Amino acid sequence: MTLEREAGGLVAGIDEAGRGPWAGPVVAAAVIIDLDLMPRHLAGQIDDSKVLRPAKRVELAAALIPCARIGIGAASVDEIDRINILQATFLAMTRALAALGVLPDTALVDGNRLPDLPCAARAIVKGDSKSLSIAAASIVAKVTRDRIMAMLSSRYPGFGWERNAGYGTAQHRAGLAQFGVTPHHRRSYAPIRKILETGG
Repeated sequence: MTLEREAGGLVAGIDEAGRGPWAGPVVAAAVIIDLDLMPRHLAGQIDDSKVLRPAKRVELAAALIPCARIGIGAASVDEIDRINILQATFLAMTRALAALGVLPDTALVDGNRLPDLPCAARAIVKGDSKSLSIAAASIVAKVTRDRIMAMLSSRYPGFGWERNAGYGTAQHRAGLAQFGVTPHHRRSYAPIRKILETGG
């Protein structure tokens, strides 16, 4: 929690999941960790969501609930297509911060650019490997988005979203070739735009 101690006061970590996929929303989480309530063994397991196994992410996301304040925000496919993925990510982050129900003194945001937040903020490159609260936010955002994509997959089978989370895998490409573009595909993304323009 070195970065959190440097910031001082009430600190929220913010991270997102889903900037790269061809389908589904972008999801952000804001997390304020209460170190007095967090077991030491749990703090030692929190890490960048990308290096954790899916089952471990789910386990850690549940374990955070009793010892952290969590806010989740998302931006829809329509919003992504309308304002671009960067601005949609910032919108999701702003919504996640608002969902905390309390305004932190400082927000630590993963990345090199900052959304317009109603509190002091600091961009941290590779923050999910440097800040416990950003790493926690990365886990919550990823688990939340994976669940959304699994639910969407039950309504639109054939794309493998329950496994690829909307990324452009071979199965996703095959699904597009067979079933076409769904309402949950990002039409502003080049591979999807190409299909719409050329029919394949």
